[in-house]
Amino acid sequence: MKLDETTLDRIAELARLDVSDPARRAELLKDMQRVLDFVEKLNEVDTTGVEPLIFMTDEVNVLREDVAERTITHEDALRNAPVKDSDYFKVPKVVDKG
Repeated sequence: MKLDETTLDRIAELARLDVSDPARRAELLKDMQRVLDFVEKLNEVDTTGVEPLIFMTDEVNVLREDVAERTITHEDALRNAPVKDSDYFKVPKVVDKG
């Protein structure tokens, strides 16, 4: 398939791209043509007998055990806080009542 200026204009419109610069248009048209040429090259490959790849591995739901554990104490978490009271981190107000 050969891309032309009309096709480039339509793709740019759909993608909301500004391709008014002539140098940029030429570069973009060249790059898009290279992608299409590559895809056409892939169509030449004989895939007879090759099953489609649906999943990257045969493994199913490889999950770690969900175990709750305490890794840091409340006091350790507050130790390096720049502003705190006895139990909480103090942060600037971010919600406006307006």
